[in-house]
Amino acid sequence: MFGYYFQLGMRSLRRNPVLTGLMVIAIGFGVAASMITYSVFRVVSANPIPHKSSQLFTALIDNRGPQYNEKGEPPEALTYTDANALIRAHKAPRQTLFYQVALAVLPEGERSLPTKAIGYATNADFFGMFDVPFQYGTPWPAQMDERRAAVVVLSHELNQQLFGGANSVGRDIDLSGHTYRIVGVTGHWDPKPRYFDLFDGSAFDDPPQIYIPFNRADDLKIDTAGRNNCGGAPNTGVGSGREGWLHGECSWIPVWVQLDTPAQVAAYRSFLEGYAADLQRAGRFSWAPNVRLRNVTNWLSFEDVVPPESRIALIVALGFFVICLVNTIGLLLAKFMRRSAEIGVRRALGAPRREIYSQFLIEAGTVGAAGGVLGLLLTAVGVGGVGLLFAPDIARLAQVDLSLMLLTLLLAILATVVAALYPTWRAAKVQPAWQLKSN
Repeated sequence: MFGYYFQLGMRSLRRNPVLTGLMVIAIGFGVAASMITYSVFRVVSANPIPHKSSQLFTALIDNRGPQYNEKGEPPEALTYTDANALIRAHKAPRQTLFYQVALAVLPEGERSLPTKAIGYATNADFFGMFDVPFQYGTPWPAQMDERRAAVVVLSHELNQQLFGGANSVGRDIDLSGHTYRIVGVTGHWDPKPRYFDLFDGSAFDDPPQIYIPFNRADDLKIDTAGRNNCGGAPNTGVGSGREGWLHGECSWIPVWVQLDTPAQVAAYRSFLEGYAADLQRAGRFSWAPNVRLRNVTNWLSFEDVVPPESRIALIVALGFFVICLVNTIGLLLAKFMRRSAEIGVRRALGAPRREIYSQFLIEAGTVGAAGGVLGLLLTAVGVGGVGLLFAPDIARLAQVDLSLMLLTLLLAILATVVAALYPTWRAAKVQPAWQLKSN
């Protein structure tokens, strides 16, 4: 009967083209507005590493004191002294520290001018903790961190630019006047949002291009290309040269640890509290230990990664969609009630109410499908213009993929069928005897 009712629904659409057109337009514009804003919202609010988000934690220690903190929260990164102390203590199965660097890439021969590459000075655990895929080679081994080796991992994109995508492992590259041996090339890796580096405001930036050992960058005195938070610090060390700054209270190095069990989480939190208590007893702090250990989802929530305009736009779009559906309910009611005589004849011939429900809901589904097709076209056009509402680095993330297309069609059909429940109920309540007598 589904096929038969579908044919009846298609005939009904052609029978009232104006009424049908109004419903299709209302549904199409409503679902398109919702899907355009949802295409942005789903990217900025997604869990970037769902299988490990409960095992990766960022560690924070209050080195400012309550008079400088906002709502009692410690700075969003660690000082050079604290970051290195936590790594040396090695209280987690995996741990990493990093900071952003910007180095000049000098091409071989006279092919082109130097280019700037943005990346991280980090350690070997970085790649395994954050599941960085590799196209060629591997991460450098942990021993090279201690040896301060001159090695580098390139991104897929930079390797494509410099070597045409060929396997460059084993080749040398000049970065800001120093030679590095390429040990690996990552696959395309661009988690959005970039959960591990929210401190530098890199949540939606282009993917990093290079990775070099933290200790090597430290030896070469490579300054941070990211954020350097010295505001309110009791001892910035800025006036004492680089060494004074390194051992002052400026926060600029995020530290992440991987803790696989609740017991490991509790033990590491206890370690952080004990470390801060030792600093208090040593006279560096005069306040009670104040530490934080947040996993990925808690960190994203704390940092308010989802732009408020995306939430507002989604709510407004959904409200517009609801208004469109209310109008559709009225149009469907008018459409169905005009066929009271037809319904009365069918009921008099023995058709049960469930058959009336089936016929009219399938007919509403065809209207929803047509509205969904229009919504797809409008969504494809609208996604290209989201830059008018959102920042460019966020707007470019919005894409019309297969999942969004299927969701658009499904939403249009389901919403229209739900909207048709009341008109269908009214149509099924038609009394056959009254209709036969009046006609």
